[in-house]
Amino acid sequence: MTTQFYSYQPQQGHGLPHDPIPSLIGPRPIGWISTCDKQGNTNLAPYSFFNIFNYSPPILVFSSVGKKDSVTNAIETGEFVYNLATLELGQQVNSSSAMLPRGESEFDLTGLSTLPSTLITPPRIAQTPVSMECVVTEYQQLKRADGSLLDTWMVMGEVVMVHIDEATLEQGLYNSARQKPLMRAGGPADYYWIEEQQKLEMYRPK
Repeated sequence: MTTQFYSYQPQQGHGLPHDPIPSLIGPRPIGWISTCDKQGNTNLAPYSFFNIFNYSPPILVFSSVGKKDSVTNAIETGEFVYNLATLELGQQVNSSSAMLPRGESEFDLTGLSTLPSTLITPPRIAQTPVSMECVVTEYQQLKRADGSLLDTWMVMGEVVMVHIDEATLEQGLYNSARQKPLMRAGGPADYYWIEEQQKLEMYRPK
C-alpha cells in the first residue's frame, strides 16, 4: 500500500484548521522567563520556542514572535532567568502569557512570589523547583531564506547559576518526571507532561 502524504509549502498556507508544524515538532519544553526592565519592574512570560543548545557552558535560548517585554528587557539588561513550568503551576503559566501594559508585572497577575537571584537582578519564581540564572551572550532578529527580516527575536544566555529544590534529588540525581514538566504540543490549547512510566533508557553506542 502506497503512503499518501499531505504536502504543502508553508509560504502558501497549510490549508488545515490549525498550523500543524508546532505539533509536529513537539511536545516542546517551555521556557518560563523572568526579567526586569532598567527601572526594576519585573516581567514573566512563557516561551515554547525554547531549548538548551550547549553542555559546557550551558546555553539556553528562547525566541519571541514580536519584540515582547522579555526580549526587550533581556537585551537592555543582559540578564534573564529560566524557571521550570510544571503541571502544578499550569494555570499560572497560562495566565502569565497575557498581554499586559509595559511595566505591569505578571507576578502580580498570577499571585506567584519571587526569590532573589544570586548573581543577576531578575528574580526567580519561588514556587518552581528549578531556576537558572542566565547572562545574555547574543541575540538576533530572525530572517527568511531571502534575507528579509522577521518580527521574531532570539535571545541566547549562558547559565551562570542553577537552583534545584533539594527535595527533587534522589541519591544526587534529579528526577525530571516527578516534577511533571509542562510542555507545549501545538494546537490551539494543547499541553502535555511526562510521567515515570513513559521513561525509556537507551545508551549511546560506544
